[in-house]
Amino acid sequence: MGNKILHFLNDIEGYICRTLLALFVTLLFAQIISREIFGYSIAWTEELSVYMFVWFVYFGACYSARLAAHNRVTFQYKLMPSWLPPILEFITDLIWIAFNFYMVYMSYNFVFYKMNLFWKSQTLGIPMKYIYLILPIAFTLMSLRIIQVNYLKFVKGESVIDPDSQELDKLKSGELEGLNETAKAEGKS
Repeated sequence: MGNKILHFLNDIEGYICRTLLALFVTLLFAQIISREIFGYSIAWTEELSVYMFVWFVYFGACYSARLAAHNRVTFQYKLMPSWLPPILEFITDLIWIAFNFYMVYMSYNFVFYKMNLFWKSQTLGIPMKYIYLILPIAFTLMSLRIIQVNYLKFVKGESVIDPDSQELDKLKSGELEGLNETAKAEGKS
């Protein structure tokens, strides 16, 4: 039971992203059907979909941080000794975490101290504080995920490879296998 809960929490951003995506696409589809077939526009669906999309983007950024899948400029690493890139990645991650902590501070200050309590969304009437709450949540969660990835890499010694690189490696190994099979087939004939 404990492992299932830990596994769920480790993938929580993925579950949230999938749910938000399904919900806002469904809302937009319902809006289109309502408008085109029934000639009636459901006003609140567009606004809610926009807010859900914003939350989706921020949770997606946290999810990609967990997968170590954020875009990085790495071409210069090929020109360096092999021991240097991991150190540079660690330093850039520290800078990224510092930026995230600054954003947590600024967004928390904005949401809880500077934002007018009477600001409400246009159609839904939801206090905007709840919409903007994603900022401190996402930057905190993203920092935790960056720390988690670096812990796995540097403390536990695990290889953390982003999904795109894994796919590329599979394709390359598949191409090599395909070339080997082609060479064997040509050698037999």
